Amino acid sequence: MLCAGIDIGSTITKVVVKNETQIRSMVIQPTGAEHRRLAHKVMNKAMVEAAADFDRIDYIVATGYGRINVPFADRQVTEITCHMRGVNFLFPKARTIIDIGGQDLKGIKIVDGKLRDFVMNDKCAAGTGRFLEVIAEVLGVALEDIGDLSLKSKNPSDISNLCTVFAEQEALLRLSEGTPIEDILAGIHRANATRIKAMVSKLKIEKDVVITGGGAKNIGLVKALEEKIGFPLVVPPEPLITGALGAAIIAAESCRKLSVDELAARKKERRLGAVTFFSTDQAKK
Repeated sequence: MLCAGIDIGSTITKVVVKNETQIRSMVIQPTGAEHRRLAHKVMNKAMVEAAADFDRIDYIVATGYGRINVPFADRQVTEITCHMRGVNFLFPKARTIIDIGGQDLKGIKIVDGKLRDFVMNDKCAAGTGRFLEVIAEVLGVALEDIGDLSLKSKNPSDISNLCTVFAEQEALLRLSEGTPIEDILAGIHRANATRIKAMVSKLKIEKDVVITGGGAKNIGLVKALEEKIGFPLVVPPEPLITGALGAAIIAAESCRKLSVDELAARKKERRLGAVTFFSTDQAKK
């Protein structure tokens, strides 16, 4: 049995192809404007890396911001459920998940391996990947460097406003005052950690706490969160794929419920090339 999960997030798209015992392939790349073409492209890439033809896939679950734009998916499942299932598979003792995505924050509570409750940020982008991206641009620092750089801080700045626009202005003000960049970044991370903890605390934070999403790759933010929460966080080997992994797990469960004839009928109707806006000949290129 070979199943796939595809997670089209607001900024990053992920695919996991999995058999009964292991992950066969995973693909991570930026989300473009045309989700249907993107879905076709990343699924093709995942199949190449899995050394299997598309027809070998028994069941596909789509999740994330753009899940409705994956026409070849057999089922669509919310990202909350998929993140929970992916994290629970990797860390069965997990009780709390903090997911820091490109444009949103999520807190998820797990009880006995099941979704108990969740919280999400409102329309404000504070603390998300996009927020940190803007701050990095303002300070002239590569996004992937801000975590390590912030750990060099000796005197973190006091950042009072986390609205993206006002935080940008405040960062520029601190810069004009001669504040070292590492102190500004450390202050930003501390302010973000305070906000994230306040949101997730609505669920009652309990160990083990797993942090996922792009924010989990920012060691400065992870350390700031650990200081605020009071104990270490668990970071997956690849924190971006938990949603796609959960989708692949759900796909496998759904697949087992179908007969051989039902699976064959589904696969016969599924056409990967049909999701593009090209002609059949162009889609094969």
